[in-house]
Amino acid sequence: MPAQPSPDKPVDIILFGATSFVGRILCNYLVNEHSEPDLTWAMAARSQSRLAELKASLGDAARSIPTLMADASSEADMLKLCDRASLIISTVGPYALYGELLVKACTETGTDYCDLTGEPHWIRRMLDKYEAAAQASGARIVNCCGFDSIPSDLGVKFLQDQAMARFGQYCRQVKMRVKASRGGASGGTIASGANLYKEAAHDAKLRQELRDPYSLCPEGQRLKVRQHSVGVEYDAHFQAWAGPFIMAAINTRVVLRSNALHEPPYHPAFLYDEGMLTGDGHKGKQRARLLALGTTAGTVVMAVAPLRWAAMKLLPSPGEGPSPRQQREGFYDLRFYGETEAGESLTVKVCGDGDPGYGSTSRMLAQAGISLCKEVSRAQRGGGFWTPATAFDERLFRRLASYAGLQFEVLD
Repeated sequence: MPAQPSPDKPVDIILFGATSFVGRILCNYLVNEHSEPDLTWAMAARSQSRLAELKASLGDAARSIPTLMADASSEADMLKLCDRASLIISTVGPYALYGELLVKACTETGTDYCDLTGEPHWIRRMLDKYEAAAQASGARIVNCCGFDSIPSDLGVKFLQDQAMARFGQYCRQVKMRVKASRGGASGGTIASGANLYKEAAHDAKLRQELRDPYSLCPEGQRLKVRQHSVGVEYDAHFQAWAGPFIMAAINTRVVLRSNALHEPPYHPAFLYDEGMLTGDGHKGKQRARLLALGTTAGTVVMAVAPLRWAAMKLLPSPGEGPSPRQQREGFYDLRFYGETEAGESLTVKVCGDGDPGYGSTSRMLAQAGISLCKEVSRAQRGGGFWTPATAFDERLFRRLASYAGLQFEVLD
């Protein structure tokens, strides 16, 4: 039975952070690109003037879309948002600085919630504080509904579903490799990363947490098996060299949490890692080495306060990001290889059009929110903190293929 948005709420969905960089893209998508039957939604942000400017820029089709003023630092404002909608989509980051009061309000009032955070330490903090409240109130909280981590998490789910159908068992080991991608960086994402390093510099416990790939798994369900971290290595399955992938830090934690929440788990000793393919031969090896060197250098810069301060002066600021042309011309091609305990193997492909972090992310986030609000019933999925792979079913796969430019394909 389809989900039914609450009839006593004025709108189905509120987009909070409508005037942020990704928020503006998402609003334009819902106003001018995607028409959802019977969907009512509103735009919310802390500045009425910026909301008015956004609404005017969207054209006549946005005339009937309500706008609401709300400040992320006001608990009363967050509760008012929950009073007005069945589900809140939040693009207000860094979430570690601005996200907690909305999550608190949603878990207290039973309001569903989706975001695009890539901040594992903040998710862990929210789990510790509010998971019990979400389970009691019925609020479904789904983090990481953008490029991190829908392609990775749903890519693994797609591969595992295919493995079960083909082999009668899930794969014990899955690895994802970025074959190709093109996209730009946003100031909001950079600010979130900088804040994480700033917090970690003064918190030994947080530094230890960030070294734990199982940090988002429920207590008592954290595996003992050692997870692999891709450095510079030749990947025989893909016949290419591979280097580190910057999004692996959040994606692996989300996938491992999905394994823990999945009934039954994919495998009691499940292995998962991510990397970027850099090509074959000597040139491929050199590119992998340069990628690893750049990743290490970036980590050092962000970890040292004076270097971080200087770098932030040169990088995009919050509110800045890829141009419309860059968003349109962006793309990504991800490959997943899985192997069962019996040695049977499977390869699948997940690709998307549009800039991964913004053009594609905005569509993924919108479709995740709509699916949770209108398709996933509370009988099917009760309150709690869920991952994309455990919150959604095949209807989100169809939505992503039909409306968000994603493709899920079995290769061999």
